[in-house]
Amino acid sequence: MKLTKLGHACWRLEKDGRTLVIDPGSFSGEGLLDGADAVLITHEHFDHVDANLLKNAGPGLEVFTCRAVADQLGRILAKVQVVQHGDAFTTAGFDVRAVGEWHARNLPDVPPVQNVGFLVDDEVFYPGDALTPPGVEVPTLLVPTGGPWLKASDTILYLREVRPARAYSTHDGLYNEIGLKLVDNWLGGEAEAQKADFRRIPVGESVEIS
Repeated sequence: MKLTKLGHACWRLEKDGRTLVIDPGSFSGEGLLDGADAVLITHEHFDHVDANLLKNAGPGLEVFTCRAVADQLGRILAKVQVVQHGDAFTTAGFDVRAVGEWHARNLPDVPPVQNVGFLVDDEVFYPGDALTPPGVEVPTLLVPTGGPWLKASDTILYLREVRPARAYSTHDGLYNEIGLKLVDNWLGGEAEAQKADFRRIPVGESVEIS
């Protein structure tokens, strides 16, 4: 499987000539759906879903997401399917399981929105904007490292709870160069402590995992 960081919280997974895109939001650049056979969307915030982008997608695209996002998209050409915690499905040749229900809390008086994470091929887990325990062994974790709902210590404790073999930074588009260096230092220190591969993949670069 080839894993590519497209920007901020968006990732492309490629396997056997098929392409799966996770969270194509408005912070993540251009061409997010190029070659995509299917899309997974964790929640309704605009940095994770660009509604206009999806509304312009063709009928061959499959979209899997929570009810709140499906309601936001309305009737579009792409095939939108609602999933929730515990659901399992296959799309574009990838086996996927939905994990989690709610976004991490931002403000004390603002209720959290729906948020569903995705475990792909029992290999890659992307929790969205949450630190949901996956409940199973996770070889590769796309770990959130920034945002108004997150502290650095939350990220490190999550890595210690999940203990993946590999973890790559996501939700890091709000950082400037100084902030990204901090992310690199946090992940590097924990990688050394756990004897694992924890790091940030620059936008547009890829890794091969198996």
